[in-house]
Amino acid sequence: MILRMKDVCSELGVSRASIYRLLESGSFPKPLKLGKRAIGWERDHIQQWVRSLRSARQTEQVQGASNE
Repeated sequence: MILRMKDVCSELGVSRASIYRLLESGSFPKPLKLGKRAIGWERDHIQQWVRSLRSARQTEQVQGASNE
């Protein structure tokens, strides 16, 4: 399933500007070009990105706890 910008913003609870900042930093999945002025993302890619953030956060927490 393809998610448009408003759907991605709604699912993640962030603004369009936040999505564009993440894209500029290279830390967000690249969008698919759907038309001249339309972009979208595969839902699976967004969900995988969220899982990778959670995994990284958990790893940081475990490493921080072991350093204390």
